[in-house]
Amino acid sequence: MSEHSGTSGISGTAFLKGHGTQNDFVIVPDPDGRIDLSAADVAALCDRRAGIGADGVLRVVRSAAEPAAAGMAGQAEWFMDYRNADGSIAEMCGNGVRVFARYLVHAGHAGSGELAVATRGGVKRVRIAADAPDGTPGDVTVDMGRAAFPGPDGVTVTVDGRSWPALNVNMGNPHAVAFVEDLAHAGHLYEAPATAPAGAYPQGVNVEFVVDRGERHVAMRVHERGSGETRSCGTGACAVAVAAIRRDGADPAATGEAVRYTVDVPGGRLVIEEFPDGRIEMTGPAVIVAEGVLA
Repeated sequence: MSEHSGTSGISGTAFLKGHGTQNDFVIVPDPDGRIDLSAADVAALCDRRAGIGADGVLRVVRSAAEPAAAGMAGQAEWFMDYRNADGSIAEMCGNGVRVFARYLVHAGHAGSGELAVATRGGVKRVRIAADAPDGTPGDVTVDMGRAAFPGPDGVTVTVDGRSWPALNVNMGNPHAVAFVEDLAHAGHLYEAPATAPAGAYPQGVNVEFVVDRGERHVAMRVHERGSGETRSCGTGACAVAVAAIRRDGADPAATGEAVRYTVDVPGGRLVIEEFPDGRIEMTGPAVIVAEGVLA
């Protein structure tokens, strides 16, 4: 990368590239917390024409070395410092956690089985399946915590003059989930869809458009705040599954039985399961595709 990209201050830094259902990330290992990633650095790295190209950046740092995570160091050795493609800081990224865990295995910091990852959305429990005999990486399951429904009620989403009611779901970050007849109704999603009432999402919102594909099977498109339309969104898939479960009257807290939904995203497929205690698990693939050094 050239100095004109805005990343001259981190030239010589090692990086990797990974994705989870084509939600892709630049991974920057920084175990001792010595790298200061500016918003301009992140935006330059994520630029798909002048940079490496990604939906976001995952900085890998030990919790004890990061002030934002020091309080979680006793629960999780590693902290996921996640940034959106525009350089803004986000609370959580479900696909990002799975790719982060895959990196820890790739780098020898962890093995298959269970591990904890600190995020701005709290400590997330991760389960990494063993690789298949042919070497295919095993799926990664993340305990995404519990969904919250903070309100307000009566949220609507509007695209090209057409509006739909949306459910306000918080998965550590905000989501507005709208069920539509056709995913094309979401439009091009270059810009954030309009939401109402004004002030419902003061920090911005991820907007999901959802159609039914079959029994406990839906498909979605998403506009992620700070990144635009992405090929997948893990927290968004969880929000969509929760919204579908409530719509279908299958709330595990009421029935006492876990419910599993398949959520198709443009980049692949995720499986979301909600348990009677409210916990939500997300399972899907995560792979490392490249590594190098910033020029």
